Amino acid sequence: MTTQNADTLYKATRYFALVVGVAFTFAGVGGFIPGITQPPPSDALPLHLHTSYGYLLGLFPVNILHNLFHFGVGLFGLAACRQFSSALLFARFLAIALGILTLMGFIPGLNTTFGYFPLFGHAIWLHGLEAVAAFYLGFLSPVSMPGKSAKNMIMEIKDE
Repeated sequence: MTTQNADTLYKATRYFALVVGVAFTFAGVGGFIPGITQPPPSDALPLHLHTSYGYLLGLFPVNILHNLFHFGVGLFGLAACRQFSSALLFARFLAIALGILTLMGFIPGLNTTFGYFPLFGHAIWLHGLEAVAAFYLGFLSPVSMPGKSAKNMIMEIKDE
């Protein structure tokens, strides 16, 4: 791996944390704003927790817990983007958390987390795509390999 490639992946991981942080923060706040969040259709899956239940941008099912999750992940991403090690930890957390939520979305009963957290419809594919991107940056990219930070890789390449 060249110095330029390592540096690019190093920056990509930090920018990923920033972009996801901004997007999730906006999604968390937007979930509470009428007009951005539409009322659920009459055939929507029922929830026990109805507070702020609706469809973000008319597509993605959310409620108060889902909004708080988005907002919390967004703040984590915004804080993590400042350092590569934090951004890497964020990408790994996101890959695991969203991967689990995506799988739960396919299982009846778990797709509403027993009526408290909506995980169905368009939320499945969106969380799945986010999990795949986070998995690559957090676990598969060369700079995410155990014991190899981007700075160490750059220093090793320069020494060669």
